[in-house]
Amino acid sequence: MSEEFIVDNCSPTLAGIKTGNLFSVKITDGYDIYSEIRQLNRILRSRGIRVIPLKKTDEYALIYLYRPKYLKKDLSDPEALRILKDKGYHCDSPERCIVELVARLKDNPDFPHEIGLFLGYPPSDVASFMEHPCKGVKCCGCWKAFSKPEKAEKTFRRFNMCTRAYREMIKNGKSLKQLAVITG
Repeated sequence: MSEEFIVDNCSPTLAGIKTGNLFSVKITDGYDIYSEIRQLNRILRSRGIRVIPLKKTDEYALIYLYRPKYLKKDLSDPEALRILKDKGYHCDSPERCIVELVARLKDNPDFPHEIGLFLGYPPSDVASFMEHPCKGVKCCGCWKAFSKPEKAEKTFRRFNMCTRAYREMIKNGKSLKQLAVITG
């Protein structure tokens, strides 16, 4: 994975304006995804960012780059907790929720749409999507917004501007470590 690839897929999280991002990496013969993840964690850990594989097949790996402090806050939201508990999660820690998400990705043929909660999406939009994925959508960006379309569109624009700015900075020689904001 190149630094440019990480910037293309994860700029808002690197910038500290989003909880997490998902991306897929194609697996080819001899490619050691775990070595790549260890290297990314060495670079980003001091910035408050973690990188973990959520699912790996012979063809691809689904990678989660996230900010644990943000995730803890997001998953403490009462509506987020209700959604996860309704789905059978044990919500005693964000780490346990991630472990259970990994198990669901591995064992269940259906995609666990509660994953939006792990990415910082509004719980009300995650709940609406899980109930009716196409009914009542107000706008679309990195998620389908069912409520507060003005706020969602503003967030989508902010994420897009961040990604454009980060692409420019990486092109001009900034490193991934320099781009990863340290947050409190």
